[in-house]
Amino acid sequence: MSGHLHDEGHTVAGWTGFGIATIGTAAVGAGVIMASVPWVVVGGAVIAVAVLVTWYLHLAGWGKPPGHRPRSQWPLGVRDTGARQGHPGCVGCRLAGRTRGTSTLEPRPAAATGDPEPASAEAGG
Repeated sequence: MSGHLHDEGHTVAGWTGFGIATIGTAAVGAGVIMASVPWVVVGGAVIAVAVLVTWYLHLAGWGKPPGHRPRSQWPLGVRDTGARQGHPGCVGCRLAGRTRGTSTLEPRPAAATGDPEPASAEAGG
């Protein structure tokens, strides 16, 4: 167990989404076996709900960002208090408009960083 550096997916958001998606997938499978279009459509709708519920829970702090985290944040029931600001490199946060996840390579505008002029540091060196 000491090799778990990322611990991705072991979250309330991940397990809830997995459970709902499993029910949707079973409904789609039953619909294919029974040749029933309504079962396939309902199963597809349940899968779509699973995606939305997982995304909502992630944004509410019940999902965790990708990458390395301290061991204290590994357990399933630990809520991520930094979710409101967005996670760097997180597509879900970016889709929700949480700006911290847009890019880690681009410098932020001067108004956001508090720097009077972004070019002043480059001019001196």
